[in-house]
Amino acid sequence: MAKTWRLSSISGALLALYFFRSGTMIAFRIMVSPVQGLYERPNIAFALFANDHLHLAGLATIRFGWLVALGRITVVAFLALFLLFLSRPSIRKSAGHNEALAMALEIGIVISFAGVLAGSLAGETAALRMHAAELLLMLGTGIVMLVEPPVVRQVELVRSQAGFPFSRPSSATMAPASLTAWLAAGTPQ
Repeated sequence: MAKTWRLSSISGALLALYFFRSGTMIAFRIMVSPVQGLYERPNIAFALFANDHLHLAGLATIRFGWLVALGRITVVAFLALFLLFLSRPSIRKSAGHNEALAMALEIGIVISFAGVLAGSLAGETAALRMHAAELLLMLGTGIVMLVEPPVVRQVELVRSQAGFPFSRPSSATMAPASLTAWLAAGTPQ
């Protein structure tokens, strides 16, 4: 069991637990009350940037808030999919959960980096620090994913322990008589 858990899986799971709480609360507050939710502390950098630099009107600010909420819910959805894939041992052993985590990290990094830029342009240091902390959390998990060695698949591991090559030999290197003998003996299951 411990051999199938990777450091990026654990880091991604902890990141998912953080973003479930914070991301969904922020997004649902914007969905319920767009203007009030956009002007709360986690989104104040986006709101001030939209009003001061983009000069958005009331309805356009509401739509901008919904776009921020949609982005955060998308990150949470990909992280939920990652945890679902992580809970299945067959998917975890074949590293099939990495794509969901990578998509969540990509979208989340773009949103957090935009929050850092908006916070620095708007002069909101508290929001800047919060978005920078989220950005560093996601960048750290992404770097761990990049540095980790690839997963040795279970089939390749069994074949190497049994003495079989990783791929079938080509017909140019194997004599036809030995090929038919090998096929008659059967392949390991």
